[in-house]
Amino acid sequence: MKSVRLLAAPVSVLALAFATPLAAQDTAPAPAPAIAELPAEAGIDELFAAYDAASLAQSPEGKAYRGIRDADYGKWNDPSEEADARADALLEQTLATMRARYSSAKLAPQQALSYRLFEQLAARRASLRPYRDYGYIFDQMNGAQSDLPAFLINTHRVANVAEAEAYVSRIAGLGPLIDALTAQSRARAEKGVMPPKWVYPYVISDIQNLLDASENNAVLEDFGKKVAALGLGEDRTAEMNMLAAMAWADRAMPAYERLLAEMERQQAIAPTDDGIWRFAEGDKYYAALLKSYTTTDLTADEIHALGLKETARIHDEMRAIMAKVGFTGTLQEFFAFTRTDPRFFHTSREAYLAEAEGHLARMTAKLPEFFNTLPKDPLVIKPVEAFREKSAGKAFYQSPAPDGSRPGTYYVNLYNLNDMSKNELEALAYHEGLPGHHLQRSIQGALGDLPAFRRFGGVTAYSEGWGLYTEELGKDMGFYTDPYSDFGRLGMELWRAGRLVVDTGIHHKRWSREQAMAWLAENTPNPPGDIEKAIERYIVYPGQATAYMIGKLKIMELREKARTELGTKFDIREFHDVILTSGPVPLSIMEENVGQWIAARRQQ
Repeated sequence: MKSVRLLAAPVSVLALAFATPLAAQDTAPAPAPAIAELPAEAGIDELFAAYDAASLAQSPEGKAYRGIRDADYGKWNDPSEEADARADALLEQTLATMRARYSSAKLAPQQALSYRLFEQLAARRASLRPYRDYGYIFDQMNGAQSDLPAFLINTHRVANVAEAEAYVSRIAGLGPLIDALTAQSRARAEKGVMPPKWVYPYVISDIQNLLDASENNAVLEDFGKKVAALGLGEDRTAEMNMLAAMAWADRAMPAYERLLAEMERQQAIAPTDDGIWRFAEGDKYYAALLKSYTTTDLTADEIHALGLKETARIHDEMRAIMAKVGFTGTLQEFFAFTRTDPRFFHTSREAYLAEAEGHLARMTAKLPEFFNTLPKDPLVIKPVEAFREKSAGKAFYQSPAPDGSRPGTYYVNLYNLNDMSKNELEALAYHEGLPGHHLQRSIQGALGDLPAFRRFGGVTAYSEGWGLYTEELGKDMGFYTDPYSDFGRLGMELWRAGRLVVDTGIHHKRWSREQAMAWLAENTPNPPGDIEKAIERYIVYPGQATAYMIGKLKIMELREKARTELGTKFDIREFHDVILTSGPVPLSIMEENVGQWIAARRQQ
């Protein structure tokens, strides 16, 4: 580390850098205000605002996502069971207060809808509460070992010295936080709750990437760039970088080393079975997850059968494209051709990103023909950071900050370009960017008259159903002019149909990881690396992947219902407003909203 002359830095930062390790309670947020203190005459919107304020008071990370930078900006969320209990109590207290004080029949329409949505939110969380200890704290998809550094890099803004000090505080706070999470993981492992053995090399790799880089790791590199942009002068900049490096070396690194030892210990005793059926009451846990993610009462067997049905339909549509491009052979031979021929893969990251940006630019120009309400937030495309690209999924989206300090971001994983087919590139950009997640979430965040839990919350079947819907919408808008790109669109849809089969196969029918991968290899055009990563995702993220196709099918069903019943009065821009301007809702309420719009439109 470069030696610098230590200037007069704030005492709090110096104490942070040189003091003994922080206790877990030192990183805890301030106590939440009590819902019971809300005046009796307060309206339901004030109740929801108080709930939001109280929830944010318990979540420094939640504040940062929302662009709120206050006294908690240098803290992490409290990972303890007591903090979970406080969050549960706040939700239940708010629910009880809402039911005692207000009648949905006497509320304005949007308030009555908020009442119902809050009830359903509470019910979904309550249904999963008995299984809260079944989640994996460290895995390759949502593991804390990579999520926490990613939070610092992608969410923690540094616009002044105080925010740089808060960043240093969070680096130091990684120590007690990682230790607390390591202890929780150890306790769960003692009860048999561990991810399968193959997960551990990914987690260990993430940890070693950070440890091996030492002072050149991604967190300190990001901090250095953000501090350099402040223009503090050479000495002060060097001092801030030294404090960050000391916080990493003294606090974060030892905790990561202890985590590494625990992950290596667990790896030696980890199970080889993949599905959550192996947990006590694993069948009930999986049923609760399916209900929560899809917002339907579909059983695992019904979802499995739906996946097989949709797979057969999409295969037939793919055969039509085979004929169009003049390919002779079986569908499986066409799959092999498209997954192996070099023409279907970019040879540089820059070329991939440039093509994606071109598709999004053309889509942006076309949006007003299909949407009345457009996103106001900018969208950027970024490759997944090197320290986590080996374990991360192929693509994902992060919402913009409400204050405009962070754009919407489409992350694409370019670790292996041979897993990122050109054929799928267009559909993937529409799904994650426009008119998919970015358009939907930007509009959602701007619904200023709605309670925060509706503006910033989520319903997976709604949001992921919308993302998948927009892939096909792109065809209706005149895109996918290359038949291979249209084949890629169908491949993406087929992928989501296949998820219904393999997710239920793994967690309900007790398929092995290898059996699930073999099914996808036989029935989809995706390359082996893509298939392996996907199956590994479904194993550690049970049920979530089923929401996409179920949500998309419902939106398509409702659009066709409206088109049929309204005839010439049907306007797709109005239909999209009905879906988007309510914020995320369960599929049954989406159906009600569309039905009400159809009835009102008929009268016009």
